[in-house]
Amino acid sequence: MAEIQLKSISKRWGSFVGVQSFDLTIPDREFLVLLGPSGCGKTTTMRMIAGLEGITEGEILVDGKRVNDLDPKDRDVAMVFQSYALYPNMSVYENIRFPLKVRGIDPSTHNEKVMRASAMVELDDFLHRKPAELSGGQRQRVALARAIVREPNVFLMDEPLSNLDAKLRVSTRAQIKNLSHELAVTTIYVTHDQIEAMTLADRVVVMNKGVVQQVGTPTDIYDNPANTFVASFIGSPAMNLIDGTVSGGTFTAPKTSVAGTGLPDGDVTLGFRAEDASLATAGEGQITANIYSLELLGDATMITVRIGPSLVSVKADKSFRAEIGDPVSIAIPHDQCHFFDAGSGQRLQN
Repeated sequence: MAEIQLKSISKRWGSFVGVQSFDLTIPDREFLVLLGPSGCGKTTTMRMIAGLEGITEGEILVDGKRVNDLDPKDRDVAMVFQSYALYPNMSVYENIRFPLKVRGIDPSTHNEKVMRASAMVELDDFLHRKPAELSGGQRQRVALARAIVREPNVFLMDEPLSNLDAKLRVSTRAQIKNLSHELAVTTIYVTHDQIEAMTLADRVVVMNKGVVQQVGTPTDIYDNPANTFVASFIGSPAMNLIDGTVSGGTFTAPKTSVAGTGLPDGDVTLGFRAEDASLATAGEGQITANIYSLELLGDATMITVRIGPSLVSVKADKSFRAEIGDPVSIAIPHDQCHFFDAGSGQRLQN
């Protein structure tokens, strides 16, 4: 059982701010993902929770107990890193067993615990091998088993899939999802991959430049991004963003007109997702432009047009046929239009 409270934690190195006033309560058994680009502060946040990085300001509480001054070994957390950090001279069995030996766990229980952890990540056929004899995916599973065997209060995972190829990432991601369900342990997972965040998380924390941009369920963040940074970071493709102006309730930009926005006059950014828009009869959509590129995705065709400096995408049926340069009309349902302040990037209520 572990509820984690982060109370205004910050990390600074001189004038450089790594993490700024991070406030969050992580309920027991939640799978929380810290998401953002490189250098946004997500790994620093995790390292502060683990005790590997000192805190400049704020408090970390685990089940109400302040742990700021506890050594990493006393925080009852298990970490899985991007690099597998396995002992090359030990077998898989001994690598998994190692945390039990270090922590002085009763040796008579070791075999049962190792075999249970091994079975969870399907390593029973590889226990006699050395790490050098394993694939990248198998090594990552050894690292997972080594964390599981400790039966910690908290799992911390720092980009554990980033060294795997695309196919292995998908299968290992499914394994982590299933493990989190089986183990029911509070998990904090760091990634820059928004697909990992969307598929694994109970809640996602989107970070940028050390500052939390939005906290919510994957659905919340996808459907209602708090600002243009979140809108442009979440989704594949990212949300289309078009800079324009509202006048008399109508948003206008090159080749674009959306009436009835309900917004006051001013500079505004329109956002909408490719799958929420559709092709319309000529002249009946809010956007009329020439095709810039076409991509067959298998289940759909992605059409891209250029609106000023922006490339804007819309998904069409896989049977759609056209040529680059052909005109298209794009319709956006009114309830799928998102508007952001052009200066601050913050979401506007319309």
